[in-house]
Amino acid sequence: MSVFLPLAAAFLLIVLLLRKHVPIGPCMLAGGLLLWLARSADPAALFVAAKETLSLPRTYDILFALYFVMCLEIELRTSGTLSGMVNALRRVFSSAKALLALMPAFLGLLPSLGGARFSAPIVDELSEDLSISQEHKSAVNFWFRHIFEFSSPIIPGMIMACNIAGVPFSEFLKHLSWLTILAFCVGWAILIRPLKLPAEPKPPANSAQKKHETIDLVLALTPVVSTFLLVVFLDMNASLAMGAVTFLLFFVLRASNRFVSVRDAVVGAVDLKMLSNVLCILYFIQILTVTGVLPEIVAAFQASPLPVPVIIACVSFIIGVLTGMSQGHVAIVMPIVAAMGTGNLDLAGVAMAFGVAGQMLTPTHMCLVVTVDYFKSNFFGTLRPILLGEIVLLTIFSVYTYFTMA
Repeated sequence: MSVFLPLAAAFLLIVLLLRKHVPIGPCMLAGGLLLWLARSADPAALFVAAKETLSLPRTYDILFALYFVMCLEIELRTSGTLSGMVNALRRVFSSAKALLALMPAFLGLLPSLGGARFSAPIVDELSEDLSISQEHKSAVNFWFRHIFEFSSPIIPGMIMACNIAGVPFSEFLKHLSWLTILAFCVGWAILIRPLKLPAEPKPPANSAQKKHETIDLVLALTPVVSTFLLVVFLDMNASLAMGAVTFLLFFVLRASNRFVSVRDAVVGAVDLKMLSNVLCILYFIQILTVTGVLPEIVAAFQASPLPVPVIIACVSFIIGVLTGMSQGHVAIVMPIVAAMGTGNLDLAGVAMAFGVAGQMLTPTHMCLVVTVDYFKSNFFGTLRPILLGEIVLLTIFSVYTYFTMA
């Protein structure tokens, strides 16, 4: 139990700092330093961990991939392509039910905190004249925005998970993509199907406007689809694929008369807070390795009478609840997965599925905080259908994984 006492203290410190609204990076760094003090307190260990962090190729793949994600989001938003996509979808789907599910889902393809705030007023507008509670609106916005956590190649947690666990990006996406379909079906059954909604009248527009918005829809979806194809079928790493797509999109937007400022995209994507958070997380992982904490955890798990997937599932879920973000549970659990079996798709999939479930059920998840704040809804009332959805999702996933692993 010697390793688990300082580990529990480190996790407690991380949670307390998160509750004080300290960014995830410094929280993880503080937890790592506490473990370092408890295990060795040797300054040389910190130096070795820093050197290894800065010398690993995965560090730069993650940083550049996340940077290009930010560039892409700025290009689509400032060119008006995102708003045009929303209008196009409203013309394509006359069903308010379909729009309630699809709007936050499409906007969830771009992983940014602002996305939750951007899709919330759309959900609110679509349900303005309907007898739907604020909690139900919040749950719809929150659930469908996160169905691509398992299949989008530009989700930060997915990028980090593949690099840390040592699983091929393309294989991991193939392994988990079916969960996105399952999440949509579960959300539809619980949140959308029971609603009695009239058909949504299509807003008036001339042919030129319709054509412009249709092009916006294609332009908004093409980068995500292209990145997916590059990493799945060409085995291109995330940073290279995102960089190529972002670079080409700039010229495509310019050619279609959608102005994008190169300076705004290049400079605006330099999110020092996000990049420093990622570096702190990666440094935390190396501290675990250098101080011997990670190997000892792995040895303890291997000696446990419980099956390894059960342990990974429980730890991932708990860390997801504690941190409320994919980077948090990925940073803590995926190194354990890698140490127990590098490239093990099944273990990595279990860690990802249960970690995402944990982050969907916690007040530390900033998207949930933003959504509840916008709709002025009750937190637990919003969470009730989300909890039911996660129980169904994890039950089906666990049964499927049990039989496929066996």
